[in-house]
Amino acid sequence: MTREAIDYGTFETGRDVNYWDLDRTLQYEARRTYPDEEFVWAESRLREFGDVVGSTVADNADRIDRHGPELHTYDKEGEVRNEVEYHPTQHENERLAYEKFGLTHDAFHAPPGRDEPVGLAHTLTQQTLLSYVDMGFVCPVSMTTGVALVLDAFDDGSLDDYFERLTSRSGDDHIEGAMFLTEKQGGSDVGTNETVAEKADDGTYRLTGEKWFCSNIDAEGALALARRPDAPEGTAGLSLFLVPRTKPNGEVNDALFRRLKDKLGTISVPTGEIEFRGAEAYLVGEPESGFRQMTEMLNFERLSNVTGAVGIMGRALLESKVRAANREAFGEPIQEKPLLRRDLVDMAVDYEAATAFTFECARLLDQYRREESKEAFRLLRALVPIAKQVTARMAVETASYACEVLGGNGYVREHVTPRLLRDAQVLPIWEGTSNVLSLDLLRAMEREDAHEALLPAIRENIDAADHRALAECGETVEEEFAELQEALAHLAGADTEEAQLQAKELAEYVFDVYTAALLLAEAQGELDRGDARKALVAKRFVDTRLCESGARGITDGERFAIERFDEIVRYAAAAPETLATTMTVDD
Repeated sequence: MTREAIDYGTFETGRDVNYWDLDRTLQYEARRTYPDEEFVWAESRLREFGDVVGSTVADNADRIDRHGPELHTYDKEGEVRNEVEYHPTQHENERLAYEKFGLTHDAFHAPPGRDEPVGLAHTLTQQTLLSYVDMGFVCPVSMTTGVALVLDAFDDGSLDDYFERLTSRSGDDHIEGAMFLTEKQGGSDVGTNETVAEKADDGTYRLTGEKWFCSNIDAEGALALARRPDAPEGTAGLSLFLVPRTKPNGEVNDALFRRLKDKLGTISVPTGEIEFRGAEAYLVGEPESGFRQMTEMLNFERLSNVTGAVGIMGRALLESKVRAANREAFGEPIQEKPLLRRDLVDMAVDYEAATAFTFECARLLDQYRREESKEAFRLLRALVPIAKQVTARMAVETASYACEVLGGNGYVREHVTPRLLRDAQVLPIWEGTSNVLSLDLLRAMEREDAHEALLPAIRENIDAADHRALAECGETVEEEFAELQEALAHLAGADTEEAQLQAKELAEYVFDVYTAALLLAEAQGELDRGDARKALVAKRFVDTRLCESGARGITDGERFAIERFDEIVRYAAAAPETLATTMTVDD
């Protein structure tokens, strides 16, 4: 196979470039994840979107970060206004995302050039590209899709107008969505929510209470949880409501936007506090089923969080590659220095691993939606919290190191790396902290037997990799798979405290073993086509995540990062016959 390596020295920065064209990892995973005919339709659109995001949207995002939204709670007469003022370029980004590229439309309605909607994998791929420049803007984009998913699944038709507007391609009709869960006294403990819903004579409800961390605060189609009178305590007593910013008659709803949070990052999305004062609201689905219904959106939001992590990692890696190719020190580009070669190789392998795991989740989500597959759902219940937990921390680490690669410039706001780091830091917090997520993994295994879908999936990927070049890696993964099963069996018999104490370790262990098996399966497919690059990626991931080296590897004499830099970092093709002797190939 012939494929030219990317010469990052031809770029000044990771701006005014096409992010789709430069991200061959994302291209590979999208091609693997989409149905064939869907990818044929999508590829040119993703390329066009990658170009627009790399120029216009990126320019706008920089301005918006310097001039964030402002809240006008009252008008000049002292009447409640609840209006958020945005930098004008925010509206251009919205027009491009919603109207031109259909980010919240195409998964529900047939886009131009197709007779059927596309899968959510397409939505998540677009969100990944958008996260290259503005994770904050991805928040309302993904929540709008999330609200539409909830209404599509549970509404009886009474809220069709909101659904149509949430998924419209028309700028005049389109509205955004949001999810207001957090209350001051509860945080992640949603069952302690105190917002009350009283039924009015006209069949609608009136909400009273406070919501403490409301991102996209001025959304016209926001979902909120509240408790009806005499409903049970805890999550079992919560109902789900759609609460618009304005009533159907055009009046501002009976709520008070108290303030916007002064956040570290994600400046482009306004996050604030809302006090419902008898706000008009509409029951969604069955009463006292709100938490279960909200999880339809929460699972998608968690996966959106994961694509945000992937996008930030991709941009941070790109900026690092460009800087390393252009910055000279002691007579040569710093990408020639062994230590930086090692760092860039490991950053690239981390990115490849995160992207593979993420798009495996996207594939399963589409399978679940299209086929109502119980196995896909059980596997998702295990993988999504793991993906969110692990990739969020990976994004923070990758963005932080990108600042270091750029040196002093990496700490200066004129460069994008400080914003990537600020935006990345919210990812371990949004939609559940790492502790909450790891406990959710335990619940998925205990209540839904998610491990019964997880283990066969790992087994299938291991068995798919039968090329002799993968034999050594395969043996290591096989051994770790056996130990993972022992760990699962042990925790199944452990008391609650011990199981919870090890929950984060378990999530990270599952990520490493599942991803290693997945990368092996991907490497097999690429070896069949004559390219050994994925085999090199799999080898590096297995060596760094699953193998223990004496003296921390210092005495091993390995030179992988020096010798395989072009293949891993610059996407050069690798002929199977050039693999190291430790990865014996077929004669």
